[in-house]
Amino acid sequence: MPHDQPASVPGPAPADASDHDPAEAPFLGLLATGAAAEEYERPVLRARAGGAAAARLAALERAKLLALRVRTELEDRRRREAELSALYATAHDLAGLRDLDAVLRAIVRRARSLLGTEVAYLTLNDPAAGDTYMRVTDGSVSARFQQLRLAMGEGLGGLVAQTARPYVTDSYFHDERFRHTRTIDSGVRDEGLVAILGVPLLLGSGVIGVLFAADRRERVFEPGQVALLAAHAAHAAVAIDTANLLAETRKTLTELEAANEIIRDRSSVIERASDVHDRLTELVLRGGGVQDVADAVAEVLDGDVEFTEPGRAPAAALDRSRADGHAVRDGADWVAAVRAGGEVLGALVLRGHPALDPVDQRTLERAAMVTSLLLLARRTAGEAEQRVRGELLDDLLDAAARDPRLLRERAARVGADLDAPHVVLAARMSGAPISDGDGPPRPDGTDRRRLWSAASHLAATRHGLAAVRDGGAVLLLPLEPGGDPAHTAREIAARLGTALHVPVTVGASAPVPAPAARPAAVADAYAEARRCREALCALGRAGQGAAAADFGFLGLLLADTRDVDGFVHRTLGAVADYDARRGTELLRTLGAYFACGMSPARTKDELHVHVNTVAQRLERVGRLLGPDWQTPARALEIQLALRLHQLSAAVTRETEE
Repeated sequence: MPHDQPASVPGPAPADASDHDPAEAPFLGLLATGAAAEEYERPVLRARAGGAAAARLAALERAKLLALRVRTELEDRRRREAELSALYATAHDLAGLRDLDAVLRAIVRRARSLLGTEVAYLTLNDPAAGDTYMRVTDGSVSARFQQLRLAMGEGLGGLVAQTARPYVTDSYFHDERFRHTRTIDSGVRDEGLVAILGVPLLLGSGVIGVLFAADRRERVFEPGQVALLAAHAAHAAVAIDTANLLAETRKTLTELEAANEIIRDRSSVIERASDVHDRLTELVLRGGGVQDVADAVAEVLDGDVEFTEPGRAPAAALDRSRADGHAVRDGADWVAAVRAGGEVLGALVLRGHPALDPVDQRTLERAAMVTSLLLLARRTAGEAEQRVRGELLDDLLDAAARDPRLLRERAARVGADLDAPHVVLAARMSGAPISDGDGPPRPDGTDRRRLWSAASHLAATRHGLAAVRDGGAVLLLPLEPGGDPAHTAREIAARLGTALHVPVTVGASAPVPAPAARPAAVADAYAEARRCREALCALGRAGQGAAAADFGFLGLLLADTRDVDGFVHRTLGAVADYDARRGTELLRTLGAYFACGMSPARTKDELHVHVNTVAQRLERVGRLLGPDWQTPARALEIQLALRLHQLSAAVTRETEE
């Protein structure tokens, strides 16, 4: 049903006409047609008008809430897709413009469209005057506002230009973070602006201007909208630089008309710069990756270009490039830092080009900017998928009554199979504080955010789920047939520790056969995994991974299953199997040995055998159980296993009698 046409309310249906239909049926149709939110009340109203039973009405209410939640998620995804599509469309539009005024108008118009604001405008810095001035507006009605000039540090825009950081205010006149002046406040008041977002136009390490989006009412700009406008501003700065470069080139060609040879040489360089800009824009539009950018620049510059992670790039050259904002020479190579704000994401390294034309140098720098845009877009998409995986795991842990069918559908969207056996893992960085709440990490929880990011990436590569909980991370990972939870815990502890460069302690649960069929089992398994994790810390084994089976008789207390037979078999199975095969009495000898205070002399009297026979039997036990079987810890486990074995045998005899 279209959003802009209200649906008529059908007359009440007979009470038994829909009582047998699934409660989700009417809402699935609404989801399929993209109905407005208010339409989701109609099935409940029809059922209530038709005299439906209270249970039916309650089921419809639950289904309605689930459908509205799905609708919200779908709308969020459509919004994110629309934002990325609009960003790519912007890149395409700007790539086709060569006139600076046209570029600036397109930037401001697209900024207003991207954020859906009433006004958008752009200021440029005036190096000669040492201030910044209004250059282009879209949606503005005030002549005074359109002619404003701001000193560095004055007003929100002056603060952005001075600090090279985005700033946002929900209510301009009540915000004391920046310096208000009568001139600026009068212009803003004439325009009627209230909520303002400003992001810097960065070229290298310098700010060339500020891009704004504003509303005439109070409005909260979400972090995603700030990032979107910042990404647009990054590409806009490249477009402005390209337009300025082309304008300068045209002027140079006019002034040097007589120097045809020089013009031809410079023209080839300019064509190469324009070609690489167009090619990089095309790569962004078609969804290319970082390696595609490196390959394109390598072909244009006729060299070997490689993207390297921050830790693998030449450290000194990377620091100079980051500070200077330009590609720098490193021996026979050139290094251009790939950065987003103050964060260094890596570097583009051009090898074997000790002499690089300035325009080719700028080409390498533009490629680094495009690479940062691609990495940020990939990070945004990855974080969105991480949140979806975390929300699904939170639902498994917190809501045991979830509909298995809906759980399977949500899991399928992220590539997880909740009908296969899984293991629950509880992980925490050594010394990390325990949070008093669940959900995504708070902005100040740097350690939790790093752990969440590493755990989410690991879960995604294994078609599992991950979430932040209780000051650590919880993972739900598929378990291969015959897989060992303890081995999985040790592997995950090692991988997370390597990724984070700090010890990570991981506890594992017993296998969960089918999480979708029994969501409550996931919460129980998480509790067991946490007990194992805390036991590791209490035993001084932080930074390791283990399951209940690794703790011997202590595992009986940690595990939910209380697998007594498994404990006895792990402890004494080798001796019992030997007795069964050879008809020996090693178990009886072992029991008598401990009962006699571990004295061979008293043991031989108890068993009525020669002391050499006792010694031979104990030597055989040592070969079966290992050389440390008489140490205090092992001896305690063996004695407990013997008692449990004797009790089990007694119960079996009584049952048979």
